[in-house]
Amino acid sequence: MPTGRSEFIYELQVCRWAELAWPPDGETPAHLVARQLGTKRRRWDTVVVEVDPDKLAARQPFGDRELDSDLLHIVRHAPTDWAFYRDALPHPGYPWRYVREAIHRADDRGIVHTRRNGNRIEIKRIAPYPDWVDRLIAVENKPDLDASAARQLADQLQHDVDTALADEVWVATAKTGQRVEPALLESLPVEAGILTTEFDGGVDAEAAAVEWYPTRLSATGSDDSNSNADQHSRRLELAERAYGRGWRNYDRTMRPDCRFFELRGNGRALLPWCAAKECHQSSTVCGSSCGEFQPEPPAWRTRGWPIEGGPGKGIKGLLADRAERENRPGRN
Repeated sequence: MPTGRSEFIYELQVCRWAELAWPPDGETPAHLVARQLGTKRRRWDTVVVEVDPDKLAARQPFGDRELDSDLLHIVRHAPTDWAFYRDALPHPGYPWRYVREAIHRADDRGIVHTRRNGNRIEIKRIAPYPDWVDRLIAVENKPDLDASAARQLADQLQHDVDTALADEVWVATAKTGQRVEPALLESLPVEAGILTTEFDGGVDAEAAAVEWYPTRLSATGSDDSNSNADQHSRRLELAERAYGRGWRNYDRTMRPDCRFFELRGNGRALLPWCAAKECHQSSTVCGSSCGEFQPEPPAWRTRGWPIEGGPGKGIKGLLADRAERENRPGRN
């Protein structure tokens, strides 16, 4: 089933391929895949997080939802015995009142124990928070990597190489069939790896090939321990977002409750499909502003569908089930 050159659909295909076949040249480690993650200065299309399965299993007591930077500050430093939170936690670099707010959120989620001792809030950890991330891999998806797209991408990739927040940086682009793939001729940093993909026949483990291997990145500049600690914290924050969000959360920005919204198989991937326009739609055009949008008829929700909803609910449930199964490596 042809999918055209939609960058959104291509992004979903790359994510599903990475789930099936990462890394492209060796034994597949435990890993999880997410999309559209990054920092204030940089956002990546696809992120692969290689993990230690035992340590990831030790993270499960902290729940399936992501931990933001404030919550991470608490669970990583919470003491084994009861202690006043200001004595137990390093200074966060911002006012303590925000820490108190985060402690209340952590308590509500059951990821830290709290109690009152007079006017003081004391905390105690529920379990050690593990260092579960082995490697972080960033992938930029450009189905049509012409010279113009390569020029725009080159500076972004050089930033990735220089900061080394990720361990490897890749570019995924559609295979052209030429003797020398055009991506190899463009002015991309030599440290970036290049994957060529062929998804016209559907997504499977053999749908991508390595054209250029990446360099293992390491941060340059200061060896200051505070800088290294900050780098480590940012990597954990990115990994937590990947853990909590995965890549199938596009249903939150699209309209699966539209009567024309479907999921169609593309090899071993399920991709959104608009039955009205007969194409794989993007998240930017699939919404209430679409001229073809029609809400599900209420009767659809009472004819053989679960009492709590109709096909749209079923699609959301299917995506959530797939995310739970695929994005929780190491779970028994």
